[in-house]
Amino acid sequence: EVQLVESGGGSVQAGGSLRLSCVASGFSFDDYAIGWYRQAPGKEREEVSCFVTTTGSTWYDDSVKGRFTIGSDNAKNTVNLQMDNKKSEDADVYYCYASPRVYSNDRQRPYDGYWGQGTQDTVSS
Repeated sequence: EVQLVESGGGSVQAGGSLRLSCVASGFSFDDYAIGWYRQAPGKEREEVSCFVTTTGSTWYDDSVKGRFTIGSDNAKNTVNLQMDNKKSEDADVYYCYASPRVYSNDRQRPYDGYWGQGTQDTVSS
């Protein structure tokens, strides 16, 4: 069974930090790009960051560049997202996503991969 389990969500004050983790199982971790998406209530889910395991390349949305860092521990089938200098706009449900391929700019294809169930992140003033 394919599983993507997120953890690390919680509450943090604006300007603080959180670290999310995604543990993958049930498929070949090294053959997939592992990324993070986020979704606010009533809004469309959007891609935040992606790590391409085959090349080590990364992609970040402009809204998080310089604040978020994606990393991988291939031996543990784990991808994490270090979120620094949190803003109120970052308070969403975060989803881990594994895709078998990426576009030329290292963004993920959102329609042929596997999704985690999400972890809630809140930001207080």
